[in-house]
Amino acid sequence: MEYLNESAEPDATPSGVAVFNIQRCSIHDGPGIRTTVFIKGCPLRCDWCHNPESLDGAPEVAINEKKCTSCGACIEACPESNGERPARGPDWDDGNCRRCGACAEACPGEARELIGEPRAVADLVAEIERDRPFFEASGGGVTFSGGEPLCYPSFLTACLKLCREKRLHTAVDTSGFASKKVVSDIARLADVLLYDLKHMDPESHESHTGVDNGRILENLRILSGQGADIWIRFPLIPGFNDDEANLEAMASFVGALPNAHPVFVLPYHPNGVDKHQRLGKRAPDAVFRTPTEDEIDAVVERLRGRGLEVHNGGAM
Repeated sequence: MEYLNESAEPDATPSGVAVFNIQRCSIHDGPGIRTTVFIKGCPLRCDWCHNPESLDGAPEVAINEKKCTSCGACIEACPESNGERPARGPDWDDGNCRRCGACAEACPGEARELIGEPRAVADLVAEIERDRPFFEASGGGVTFSGGEPLCYPSFLTACLKLCREKRLHTAVDTSGFASKKVVSDIARLADVLLYDLKHMDPESHESHTGVDNGRILENLRILSGQGADIWIRFPLIPGFNDDEANLEAMASFVGALPNAHPVFVLPYHPNGVDKHQRLGKRAPDAVFRTPTEDEIDAVVERLRGRGLEVHNGGAM
């Protein structure tokens, strides 16, 4: 995996990757009004993930059973149909699905949806550039999110370089789980990094995300020392990372970074629960709740009390 390999070099001709959403007029993903590009593929498996459609790097079929009228159009359209039902997708049955989207295109009730479309760099940036008037009026730009955009360093590098040529402000929303080379190279091209800090304890972090946080914390120290513009994002999840010990550890860590960086407290919302079912994926066993406004305010004030610049939400 290139994004975890210190010696890997980016491909000379980056190929397209699957994009599952382009969200316009976003105000929580960096400065100003932004267009956020959501890329499929992520090495983490966070129990609270609100975009489970981002985990698999390839396009996939989502099914809304409530909309299905059993008309049979998907059966006729599916190239892998056995005559009784279409191939429902790799997470639904035997994995015969080609992820071609024929069933979704044929469905009159929109019960099926193909999530993710491969996009080439030039094509994607051309679509982003259509929103230039909003960027110029607000000091905004494009944010590459996911999933984890650092999974595709060569593709992301090409996008950032082309955006720079076109004078488009860029942000990269990342977990920081990549090699030092990848994060450093991307940081030199992006105008700002939106960097997640989920938990300070390595065991707790791994038990709920699937990966240890050592690489993530070390990369943040390195990037801070290099003078990168970093917005630290803290997803507030009651029962997971809102305890006194974790908040104190995070405040100490952020306060000791080589340079000062703003912290944004983002409340958890259970937006991904229904998506797991539509994708045929098993939802995580852990159950979390949205923090109350009082709980959010308490965390914000606690971190501010440690001398940090802290914001409630994803924007200044």
